[in-house]
Amino acid sequence: MALKIKMVRLGTKHKPHYKIVVASREKSRNSNFIEQLGIYSPNFHPPLFKIDRKRTDYWLKMGARPTEAVENIFKREKII
Repeated sequence: MALKIKMVRLGTKHKPHYKIVVASREKSRNSNFIEQLGIYSPNFHPPLFKIDRKRTDYWLKMGARPTEAVENIFKREKII
């Protein structure tokens, strides 16, 4: 099973916020996920970003690959 670290969109039109989760690559964006790692809300200045680094490191070591959007956030926050 290939795992991805991806964002699940929540909120309303023009006011999104996201859960950062670990899910199977084959699942759709808002389907069931394995574990929630954190949250990201771009509506605040600076954007709100909270993540469990210990669990994120665990999943990265287990072979989960972040999507492009998540990878950009991780690089900006110096996680990877």
